[in-house]
Amino acid sequence: MQPFLIALQFLTCLPVRLRGMPEPQQIGRSLLYYPLVGLLLGGMLCLLGVALGNAAPPLKAALLLAAWVWLTGALHLDGLADSADAWLGGFGDRERTLAIMKDPCSGPVAVAVLVLVLLLKFVALWTLLEQGNPWVLLAVPLVGRSAMLGLFLTTPYVRPGGLGQALAQHMPRSEARVVLGLIVLGGVLMGAGGWVALAVAACVGLLVRRALVQRLGGTTGDTAGALLELVECAVLVGLALLG
Repeated sequence: MQPFLIALQFLTCLPVRLRGMPEPQQIGRSLLYYPLVGLLLGGMLCLLGVALGNAAPPLKAALLLAAWVWLTGALHLDGLADSADAWLGGFGDRERTLAIMKDPCSGPVAVAVLVLVLLLKFVALWTLLEQGNPWVLLAVPLVGRSAMLGLFLTTPYVRPGGLGQALAQHMPRSEARVVLGLIVLGGVLMGAGGWVALAVAACVGLLVRRALVQRLGGTTGDTAGALLELVECAVLVGLALLG
């Protein structure tokens, strides 16, 4: 139960109290529960969608996206902003990129990327609501957090002492593979929409991972958050285009 609470506390702004300081092994095991936290977030968004009833699709999409950002504490958007600034300002240099990523200030590149990602999410949500596909509210947060699990499973963590070091070092890898396998199986059983979500997430994940390995030699907490946001955005847009 403690690893799940760790994941819930880290990935959401829900009021979660842990029993004492978590052990490194518990922190590593919390990665296994990232998809479950995504499913929980999706469930809350679905309930909000039902509560909003027959509200106009643009307003409904805006309120759902606002709740989505609030429930996550904008944690992954912060990682996306830091990664965007660092990627452009680093000029291809590993150490410069990592140094800029630690700077808490956001430049114009970060702002532009955040606006574009949120705009694409909003319009894709609007489109999907008009198409009558509310199930994506359940699936997309799950897929995004599963992508984070896959990234930590397959990619070295390159910032010693960083927030994700305990996650990467103590993650039970065999169990992580089982969790990801079950998620893939679930997506396949969902039919065409599940296939699209899995294919888009896999393509974006592989492209981002390749760029991270080439530039940094691995991932950081910020780039993992950036991956989640990019996967969520791409899956939403992909489903909206093919819906």
